[in-house]
Amino acid sequence: MKLQCDVEVVSRMLPTFGMKSRGKGTRAVISIGKHLDKTSQRSGIYMMICTAKDRTGSKYKLKDNIEKFFTWFVEEGKATVRLKEPAVDICLSKADANSLKNFLSAARLADRGSDTSSLPLSTLTPVRARDVEQPKKKLTIVSKKDYPLTSNFPYSLEQLQVSYCKLSRVDMRMLSLKALRKLDLSNNHIKKLPATIGDLGCLSELVLHNNHLESFSEALCLSTLQRTLQLLDLSQNRLRTLPAQFCQLKELVNLKLDDNELVCLPFHVGRLSRLRFLSAAHNQLAVLPTDFRRLSLENLDLFGNPFVQPNPLDHTMKLTFPVPLQELASRAVVNLRLPYGAHLIPAHLCRDLEVAKTCDCGRVCISFYIKTAVSMNLHQVSHTVVLVDDMGGTDAPVQQHFCSLSCYSEFLDHSLQRGIR
Repeated sequence: MKLQCDVEVVSRMLPTFGMKSRGKGTRAVISIGKHLDKTSQRSGIYMMICTAKDRTGSKYKLKDNIEKFFTWFVEEGKATVRLKEPAVDICLSKADANSLKNFLSAARLADRGSDTSSLPLSTLTPVRARDVEQPKKKLTIVSKKDYPLTSNFPYSLEQLQVSYCKLSRVDMRMLSLKALRKLDLSNNHIKKLPATIGDLGCLSELVLHNNHLESFSEALCLSTLQRTLQLLDLSQNRLRTLPAQFCQLKELVNLKLDDNELVCLPFHVGRLSRLRFLSAAHNQLAVLPTDFRRLSLENLDLFGNPFVQPNPLDHTMKLTFPVPLQELASRAVVNLRLPYGAHLIPAHLCRDLEVAKTCDCGRVCISFYIKTAVSMNLHQVSHTVVLVDDMGGTDAPVQQHFCSLSCYSEFLDHSLQRGIR
């Protein structure tokens, strides 16, 4: 039985000589197995600790030789085994919690002299060099021939890049790497992302550049990525839309959407309050959402989109007279900031309220409004702006909604007074 972890062997005699332990473990393989005592010529159960410097290992007898187990932090992969002879404490850390529990159970049985025939114990032998290497934090694979088919990815990985391997889906083995902070799957053939990517609780960078993605699921937007994801690269895929829940990824700082087929940005994109770098060049954007005005960026790139030429007289009329009672009630809920939820009103009404539009007058409209587009200089939302077109422009059309005919008429009057057609 073997366990990979960090080990520190602390002599309890050190304080007697006015000395302190180093306080830092060394990567090791700790084993429980059979060993022939050359003095007594009898076989017994021993614990052996092998490190990179001592691969033959130090052996400690277990039967009637364990004074105490310290297991307060076993769920964190930490424990201490106190031996009677020699007077040492064997401090274990950075172990897999379940493996550590099984290891300690085996050590208890060996200490009591219980029947250990049910345990997978073999004769203790020196370990291989690779077994005691420091845990690997970073792995880069850029060729299909280097892709591991029979072995797992190192559990300790914090950064993993797998590119140019023609992956058509995300390998589920990657999703067990709980320490992963950066996952780069660029330049593959991935068509769909599993929702379980959201279970990677430390993931701050997700790079999916140049794949075949056609959607980004709502489940991912509502996962733990809400709290961790800071960089998302979806450039050079086949995305046409992003879900409304996309704006729940509120920790995003850098978002890359270039070279897709996006016809619109998420309605509430302005809720991405931490976003500083946004690139959505070479898409099919005709107009930007109203909420775009709320962004505060350092760099913005919208080059190569077929933006319409805004004209206040061109509008979409979605008003009816009289305005339906449901619309009036929904407006009142938002304007008066009344609490609502699926436990109070039907779920479809909640979804309608989530996409409420704000009129020039400050009030909201839900499903009945007048819509037009107005020109906005992108320097209003970003310090640095890549030119929108080959003509050197930095203006782009932004949607504008009006809750009533009088609000739209007032807007037209002001526009005509400024000489805008």
